[in-house]
Amino acid sequence: MIRDFEQIKNISGAVREGFDLQLFAFTQGQTPGTPVTTNVNVTTSHGMEPTMKEFYDTSLLENAKENMVFAQFALRQPAKGKSVEWRKFKTFAPAIKPLTEGVVPEGKTFGMDSVKAEITQHGDYVAVSDRLEMEAFDDVIYGCTEEMGGAEGETFDTLTRNSIVGGNSVYYAPRVTASGESEVTSRKDITADCKLTSKMVNVASTILRKNKTPTIDGSYIAIIHPSVVFDVRQDPDFIDVAKYANSDAIFNREIGKLHSVRFVETTNAKVFGPGQISDGYSRLTVKTAVTSAGKSIVVDQVLTAATPAKAIPVYVNGAANTITKIETSSGSTTITLSEAVTAAVGDVICGQGAGKDGSAVYATLFFGKDAYGIVDPEGEGQEMIIKSREQIGGPLNQFSTVGYKFCHAAKILYQERLLRVESGSRFSGDDEEN
Repeated sequence: MIRDFEQIKNISGAVREGFDLQLFAFTQGQTPGTPVTTNVNVTTSHGMEPTMKEFYDTSLLENAKENMVFAQFALRQPAKGKSVEWRKFKTFAPAIKPLTEGVVPEGKTFGMDSVKAEITQHGDYVAVSDRLEMEAFDDVIYGCTEEMGGAEGETFDTLTRNSIVGGNSVYYAPRVTASGESEVTSRKDITADCKLTSKMVNVASTILRKNKTPTIDGSYIAIIHPSVVFDVRQDPDFIDVAKYANSDAIFNREIGKLHSVRFVETTNAKVFGPGQISDGYSRLTVKTAVTSAGKSIVVDQVLTAATPAKAIPVYVNGAANTITKIETSSGSTTITLSEAVTAAVGDVICGQGAGKDGSAVYATLFFGKDAYGIVDPEGEGQEMIIKSREQIGGPLNQFSTVGYKFCHAAKILYQERLLRVESGSRFSGDDEEN
């Protein structure tokens, strides 16, 4: 595999990086100094193009893979046409009833189910000026390729995550305090005390086993956010990946295991945060106490004055409410609510969508083999596209472009093989939606 850009220079015979190659060459018997347009080895030449394209495609995919955490566990299907179809065999019930001597039993019907998803196309690019390309010390085109690969991987994985995080099998972590454990039945009731504990991991593993979910290399997988990892690591039974890495094949970003579940950490694990209120704020704090129920509250944050076309849904003191107006004067902001409330200094007003006290809620996905499928990113779904200055740079060849394009589709194939456990963490008051 070609990994160093110097190798590309040696292969091509070029004396500069990327697209800044010699534009003149000479054929035998030709007068020196006379420019010709034949036998010039440039990146768009017929003989060089496959080598350069393979190098850049490989570089893009290498960097994309690092961010493809969800993709590594999916059942892959090549991208063909505008949709993709996964086929799964129907399972048979156990043959409990004994055979009757001499009597041929009725046979079972065998069939398959199919799951379809529409394929979407995504991509991005960056333009590189001729001055930057020629004068930069580092190879700009190669650098862009690396960064584009990382962006592509994160985009692909986010799309996959969004497709499978909405499964119909969900469990809410109970609230555990000094006074005991209390059941939680909805996302809005999740608080920082609803942590993902060893007991919850065992419950999730048991649910998958009861659903006869096949394992992946002998274990179930949990994709988990770093804020939740902090809580899981506190368990004395948690085994760090360093203690078994020599004996097992390690998954990308695997950190350890607990109760037959191997944990894979990524900041791309879904976080349900409070909805945006205004100016990038999802949480506001009360600046001036409201001791007698009223609709006007002064907050610490300074917001842009506005009368929203649609009232902004919020929670105030854990109760649903809406903001109908935002007024700012002399560096102080007052919000108007639809329902009168009382509030103390420091109370949180948060957008709806997560915990009603402003807590971010984390979705840890527990699953087994073939729980979901994706379009194969290494097949027809991924492409690196580079246009030289001569191809795209206008009448004065002033810029090149570096970009990527891929097809995507993802779908839950077996609902019973995927369990979403929603919990809080000690970082619930700070983290935002992703």
